[in-house]
Amino acid sequence: MGVGKSVVGRKVARALGYRFIDSDEVIETQAGQKIAGIFASQGEPAFRRMERDFIESGHPGEACVVSCGGGLVVPEGMSERLKAKGVVICLFASAECIIERTGRNAKRPLLNVENPEQRVRQLLAEREPVYMNAGACISTEGRSMKEVVRHVVRSYKAAARDFGRAGSSI
Repeated sequence: MGVGKSVVGRKVARALGYRFIDSDEVIETQAGQKIAGIFASQGEPAFRRMERDFIESGHPGEACVVSCGGGLVVPEGMSERLKAKGVVICLFASAECIIERTGRNAKRPLLNVENPEQRVRQLLAEREPVYMNAGACISTEGRSMKEVVRHVVRSYKAAARDFGRAGSSI
């Protein structure tokens, strides 16, 4: 969270001529409520099921850039499932950068806790090993948006050749 997935994703999709899909937006539309509301009324496990359902059936298999929540890749087997569907690129930043970027946003249910800074650090410690093995990892910290987008497009094109389908999802 707070690494620029949605903004970068939209720009990458435009650069590739692909469709952009934000999994959180799709889930909010299907559930009829915001992510924070889903967390409050149904809990995080329900939201994670909705994310998994989205990945299983919620988007085209080719020519799209999909921005997914930071916790999607964490449950056992999801990293492999995502890699089977297309090219996986993880955006990341330091805890300090994420705290700075998310500190002004009250719409982040995982950070609606007494100590959001501690929670960011805890989430990163838990998730970082999974992220590093999920796919190409690109830092958004200290880089211009244009530079990040160029790097993602380059990484995607290289990985798509290896994946065997130049039109695979990202």
